[in-house]
Amino acid sequence: QVQLVESGGGLVQAGGSLRLSCAPSGRTFGSYTMGWFRQAPGNEREFVAAISWSGGSSYYADSVKGRFTISRDNAKKTVYLQMNSLKPEDTAVYYCAADPRWGLHSQVAANYDYWGQGTQVTVSS
Repeated sequence: QVQLVESGGGLVQAGGSLRLSCAPSGRTFGSYTMGWFRQAPGNEREFVAAISWSGGSSYYADSVKGRFTISRDNAKKTVYLQMNSLKPEDTAVYYCAADPRWGLHSQVAANYDYWGQGTQVTVSS
């Protein structure tokens, strides 16, 4: 089982930036597709971004395109989510997830097997 630990969340003003990090630890089986999802209180978990194991392919939710960038450093086994131009509606707990496969299904939370505990992102207006 892959253990994931998110970090980098916090309280920021609208228009500000944050960089989230996710570091898998424990057992690994080659490289994994990594995804970011978020969940606001009372809402369902929604897709934010995903990146293939090589970093050569990525998906973004329409709501974050042009503002968020997902990247990874496989040597460090770390995936990042750079969040710029943050809006109050970005407020949520952000979760990192891992899946050994890559494809269109990588945009769906139910297809991920491993999850971190989440990090809170709060954007004030």
